[in-house]
Amino acid sequence: MKKSCIFVHIVKFMNYIVSALKYRPQKFEEVVGQQAVTNTLKNAIAKGHLAQALLFTGPRGVGKTTCARILAKEINKTEGQTADEDFAFNIFELDAASNNGVDDIRSLTEQVRIPPQAGKYKVYIIDEVHMLTTSAFNAFLKTLEEPPEHVIFILATTEKHKIIPTILSRCQIYDFKRINAFDIKEHLKSIAEKEGLEAEEDALFLIAQKADGALRDALSMFDKVASYADGKITRKVVSESMSILDYDAYFQMMDFILKNDIPGILNFFNDLLYKGFDAHLIIAGLSSHLRDLLVAKDPKTVDLLEVSDNIKQQYIEQSKAIDMPFLMQAIELTTQTDINYKLSKSPHLLVELALMKLASLNLDDAKKKSIDIIPASYFRNTVKVVEAYKTNSQRPENKISKTEESPAQNLQTTPKQPARTTTRKSGGTGITIGGIIKKKRELEEQKQLQNKKQLPVDNFSQEDFEKYWREYLDKLRKNHEKNLLSILTIDRKPRVINGKIHLTLSSEALKKELERTKEKVLKFLRYNLNNYDIDFVINVKEEKKKELIYSKKDKFNKLVQKYPDLAYLKAKFKIEI
Repeated sequence: MKKSCIFVHIVKFMNYIVSALKYRPQKFEEVVGQQAVTNTLKNAIAKGHLAQALLFTGPRGVGKTTCARILAKEINKTEGQTADEDFAFNIFELDAASNNGVDDIRSLTEQVRIPPQAGKYKVYIIDEVHMLTTSAFNAFLKTLEEPPEHVIFILATTEKHKIIPTILSRCQIYDFKRINAFDIKEHLKSIAEKEGLEAEEDALFLIAQKADGALRDALSMFDKVASYADGKITRKVVSESMSILDYDAYFQMMDFILKNDIPGILNFFNDLLYKGFDAHLIIAGLSSHLRDLLVAKDPKTVDLLEVSDNIKQQYIEQSKAIDMPFLMQAIELTTQTDINYKLSKSPHLLVELALMKLASLNLDDAKKKSIDIIPASYFRNTVKVVEAYKTNSQRPENKISKTEESPAQNLQTTPKQPARTTTRKSGGTGITIGGIIKKKRELEEQKQLQNKKQLPVDNFSQEDFEKYWREYLDKLRKNHEKNLLSILTIDRKPRVINGKIHLTLSSEALKKELERTKEKVLKFLRYNLNNYDIDFVINVKEEKKKELIYSKKDKFNKLVQKYPDLAYLKAKFKIEI
């Protein structure tokens, strides 16, 4: 009994045919999504206008080889015959990926001279023709230009740009397009009905989108999902078997973002990583989801969504809660994160920062204050005031009277000032619960505070300045920042006049470079000297223009300036120069 069951399973296994072969089109009418090409070929056959060299080009899995086989059968059938009959004896297929040498092409050109034993044409289908070597292409030129009347060449390729122009000029070119998701979904639906499977429309759309225009890929995925499913193909089954993030995941991510729920979006992202999804895939998919929301906002463009009506309605509903400026900023942010992902040394952190920024994009000023977003630069002076207060309060001789303003009172009226961070280097950026604020924002805030005269401007001596100047130069040496170090050491003794650092450089190029990086230097000096009004005054040495001497006459005139008697000698002896 067991042996008979095993035998039945083996027979079923041996008789199984993948959908890509089982449902391969046998007529032009059955080809999916290539109506322009198939109609042209049918009319060319009917009118007898078929070229002897054809080039089928387009993405993988869109029907190039299938159309070539159908064409070969159609041109060979006679009255009373159908294209379903076997014309294998007239069809010759050559894989140029493995037969790409000159000898292979010479063997082919010798075969084409022999007329067909039956039928009208011998059809040679050369697949992946771009893999032929340049020598092989050149050996093929003459035969391709003037083939025998009984021969038709059909070349197929996914990379037309790799084929030499002399070959292209001898072929009639047919461009196959990517198949849209609606056509793929309908084809999968018909196959599911033939196989007796129940399939949700959303699930078939998910497979069609994952296939990215390639019907063969869609059929391979369909076979895998059908094996995984128990007679019913659902969106959940497709998502689990193909490791695809379905629409619900991105709708949920957007809900966290719109609620400014940073902990929620981070935890959700971590759960997706735990399930095995790639961080790059997640941010790229979110960017695509934002694009679909942008399309869904306008009734004129909503038909561009290649999804089912149910999912389309979800996109429309969620897009109503989002304004256009937010979508544009969010798409720009996710796209830039996608670009930077492979370049980043911490791609996981890069995506997390992008998600936190997304969850902070639609915060207004009131919300920002309520969640206490504070740049790190605000803390520095506060720490100094608190330390000064503690020191003074411990000394009995420094009792503060009611009429005097205590440092603590001063702390209440003084804004939060830049503070030295001890746990990590911020590199000029601020720390927020939503991520790290960019350096530009911190500098703008500092400038605003300076304009209001809310930052300290303590007096300091030249000696104090030189002490911290040397300390900063030592810091640059340790960090191997040779470029900035060389610029700052050109002027061996910079002078401080009225809180401004006067520095003399040797060229305008060095001046521009220092202006670009001076904030790093000023940040260090401002903090240590407790003077936030410090700035650079950069001067450039005036270089004396050297007079260039080109001709003999110029050289003589130069000598005359030193030795005037030479002019007398020149006139006396009538010397020509």
